Amino acid sequence: MRNFFILLMITGLVACGGGRKAEKPTTPVKLEPRVVQTFVGGNPKFADSDPVDFKGRAPSRYPVHGIDAARFQKSVDWNTARRNGVNFAFIKATEGGDYLDPMFQEHWNGARRAGLRHGAYHFYYFCRTPEEQARWFIRNVPKEASSLPPVLDIEWNHASPSCKRRPSGAEARHEAERFIKKITAHYGRRPVVYTTVDFYRDTDIGRLKGVDFWLRSVAGHPEQVYPGAHWAFWQYTGTGSVPGIKGNVDLNVFGGGAENWLQWLGYRKYLPLEAPAGDEAQTVAVSN
Repeated sequence: MRNFFILLMITGLVACGGGRKAEKPTTPVKLEPRVVQTFVGGNPKFADSDPVDFKGRAPSRYPVHGIDAARFQKSVDWNTARRNGVNFAFIKATEGGDYLDPMFQEHWNGARRAGLRHGAYHFYYFCRTPEEQARWFIRNVPKEASSLPPVLDIEWNHASPSCKRRPSGAEARHEAERFIKKITAHYGRRPVVYTTVDFYRDTDIGRLKGVDFWLRSVAGHPEQVYPGAHWAFWQYTGTGSVPGIKGNVDLNVFGGGAENWLQWLGYRKYLPLEAPAGDEAQTVAVSN
């Protein structure tokens, strides 16, 4: 356990990214409360203007909570958000081959100054090549060792006025793999893949290998909505309320416990080698 105290004094640790084959879930370990407080914090002080009574394990029973933010969140006090239970943030950076979210830099810098784990996501556009879109993302998103892996947000965009293309499942998976390949080559980490219920069903995007999935499921637990799917993040509402953030915000949880979060971030060497499993511990298959 002495290694944990060393860890608390180290700043700027490098978080290991994706790129390796997904591992089997690891044996849960129990962490000292002060370690959990350092990396996970206390209970989140969130609310929801349109709450759902989830069957099974509710979002509140997961220890690691986060948000995703874009231009719609025009006022964010990142320090307040962190003090009230936000552990991580995924921030919209780019869309297609020429759109940069106007709030990206402000959100990115604010989350970093607050010491919040943060990553950037790209909204995929089916009328530009994956290579072109990857280059645009790379052009606009800094390569920072301490950031979370990049995210590919791939879903149907029924409201797009300029692109009505709906590729087949095989085409969609192939384009996603091409985007992932180029992003991985630059950042050294395989992207997380965010998707929605209908896109997952229509394209079989879950067949992608070696990636962690971030699944949107606002009406039921992912185990019910995505039977058999392996996931790392769950977006459970778009009507969340967080102190420090004006207006609604998407709320998310990480699919494991505090120890799994450290492992996913790349802090495995600071964990005890062996420990008994706990009743409430949750495991998650990770790819980094």
